[in-house]
Amino acid sequence: MTKTINADLGEGIGLHAFGNDPELMTLIDVANVACGFHAADPHIINTTVELAAENQVKVGAHPGLPDLAGFGRRPMVLSADEVEDIVTYQVGALSAFLDRHDLRLNHIKPHGALYGMVGRDPELMAAVARVALVHGVPIFGLANTAHKTVCDELGVPFVAEIYVDLGYDAEGRLVIERAPQPGVPAEAAARITSAMTDGTIRANDGTELTVDFDSVCVHSDPANAADVVRAVRAAIDAAEEEEADSL
Repeated sequence: MTKTINADLGEGIGLHAFGNDPELMTLIDVANVACGFHAADPHIINTTVELAAENQVKVGAHPGLPDLAGFGRRPMVLSADEVEDIVTYQVGALSAFLDRHDLRLNHIKPHGALYGMVGRDPELMAAVARVALVHGVPIFGLANTAHKTVCDELGVPFVAEIYVDLGYDAEGRLVIERAPQPGVPAEAAARITSAMTDGTIRANDGTELTVDFDSVCVHSDPANAADVVRAVRAAIDAAEEEEADSL
């Protein structure tokens, strides 16, 4: 199966926008659209969904923690019920705009600190999975965390992803930074090539990690995000061509 590229889009507020969504939308396969809690507002959500429709890009919900000032990258103490409620609310908001543009919800992918929280806590992850079951959509997440184990337990389809512009710790968990550094196109391509040919990548401390993935996530806020996506696409195409030639 061809590996897809996904990116987090619609991450602005009011007159302020982050990332080059119009260009990125022409390069990616799947958009994870902010739903209003860590970023976005009704107009931005609608504009982003409309842009996805024009470019035939699939749209998933990217619900975050209710923390605009911290961009959803500061962990919070929440109960499972609270997580289920905030995810339900945000997915519902996005779904209304998808209906307007005759699109269907493609998936759910938690944002930022919420992504890390539910990856470590099966009870919180089950709350997100229950929302996915209501909408009949898969969840995007990391294969070596509660993202996948809980989805498997509850019968929620799962799409494993890999990151090219974030580091990993020795346990294979993402290192979520308040202000991530821009991705380096050559390094992003090298990570994907390694993951597709050897099934491994290196953690920040040099540990070799085994990875399983179906989609590559590239963050949209760095100025060079489009260049990173192009490098990743070239690496995917080259690896898949090499695999086909070997069959």
